[in-house]
Amino acid sequence: MSLAAYFRLARAGYVLAREGAFSIPDVTALPGPLRFAIAFARLIERPSVRRTGRVERLTRALNRLGPTYVKFGQTLATRPDIVGAEIANDLAALQDRMEPFDAALVPAILAEALGEKAADLIDITPPIAAASIAQVHAARLKRRGKIAVKLLRPGVAERFRADLESYYTAARFIERFVPATRRLRPIDVVRTLDHSARLELDLRLEAASISEFAGNIKDDPGFAIPAVSWDHTGQNVLTTSWIDGIPIRDHAALDAAGIDRKALARNLLQSFLRHAIRDGFFHADMHPGNLFADPRTGDVMAVDFGIMGRISRAERRFLADILYGFITRDYRMVAERHFEIGYVPANQSVDDFALAIRSIGEPLHGRTASDISMARVLGQLFAITELFDMQTRPELVLLQKSMVLVEGVSRALDPDLDIWTVAEPVVGDWVRREAGPLGRIEDVRDGLRTLADAARRVPVILREAEAVLADQEARRRRPQLIRPWMTMSLAWLGLIALVLAIWRLVFP
Repeated sequence: MSLAAYFRLARAGYVLAREGAFSIPDVTALPGPLRFAIAFARLIERPSVRRTGRVERLTRALNRLGPTYVKFGQTLATRPDIVGAEIANDLAALQDRMEPFDAALVPAILAEALGEKAADLIDITPPIAAASIAQVHAARLKRRGKIAVKLLRPGVAERFRADLESYYTAARFIERFVPATRRLRPIDVVRTLDHSARLELDLRLEAASISEFAGNIKDDPGFAIPAVSWDHTGQNVLTTSWIDGIPIRDHAALDAAGIDRKALARNLLQSFLRHAIRDGFFHADMHPGNLFADPRTGDVMAVDFGIMGRISRAERRFLADILYGFITRDYRMVAERHFEIGYVPANQSVDDFALAIRSIGEPLHGRTASDISMARVLGQLFAITELFDMQTRPELVLLQKSMVLVEGVSRALDPDLDIWTVAEPVVGDWVRREAGPLGRIEDVRDGLRTLADAARRVPVILREAEAVLADQEARRRRPQLIRPWMTMSLAWLGLIALVLAIWRLVFP
């Protein structure tokens, strides 16, 4: 990794510490080494933060650091139960109220991306929303209705690459020097985020996601998304139909329109679970800036499909079983599923892990969202992962992050939300379906498909094995021209020559 990556990483740590980011978490539930690291970082904290406890400039700091840091801030903005209401309110500006790029650049961007089709877009307004990666303009298509035009920020791909290079540097450093973190697989987690970011930076892929998502939800009530205009979409331009709704975070406007916020929260949470568990394809960036309510029907309307999550049928079954286990208080099943999918090593005790899960689940039952401190729950979860040497599953990172987002938005809409009661109709139906004849038939179908794929690969595997054996036999018979001692001698001679060359340059 380049020195620039280390410099960016050090700068980010300094800026976050200076602006009070490390004063946010509740450290009482964290392990000792992590508490010490946070206390050390707070030594350079701005005096005003120490004096008042008010983190006033964190939003600007995240914006200055880059788009991946902004994404993190967007997630925190949905969790006032973790960061506090004032900080969450400040961070909400990162969702769609950032400084737009120069409007004078828009015509040239459209012309380069769309060619002559750019002339079809008329009455383009100033940006109506600006986030870390793109901004959105309202416009009209000739002889058609109102549309939304999304444009990538110039230079955003380069900033993303720089951020991710720093993340890789940090992940490799942590894995090398802090062995206890290897079970969390930080490099694999960053690789997952990297893949997601690369998809987000090509708006043609976002258009394809909208198309697939629309097919999945076409018969679902209460959830709507825009339609793509393919003729007016390119790598850095996406044109869709217009979504006319009330921002889901504007609670006063929702109340004025007579929208039932409790029903809206229930619909949002159940829709997300339906997409994740039933389809295995879900919106993975459901912060309030991307969600609206239809003032006529009260339906949820979503935009911005740059980050989508995809999980396999096995992972969907794991998710459903875990949620259903918490709903029904079957903590033994929850524990067993963690072992089956490889979250917990086989050398741990299923009974002890079930007991640890019970210690988390029981206090949550019968309580509303407003009664639950998610900061403490997360701290307890972190302690349990360390105690049982739990392994991170990178393929579930986006799902876990999305569940945090959706739950945070739902809790904001309805502080009295009972998550387990709301989730049961979706999760319970799917679990019962999987345990029934249809689920068994699909298991058999998947098994036969896997067997057929393996059978098709057998001839290729045999040919490759024969080639490897033949190569090894040829190597064995070939006379060994270069002995190991000769290789070592050549390496030493090369090193001596390099030292002499440097000596001559320094002392001519």
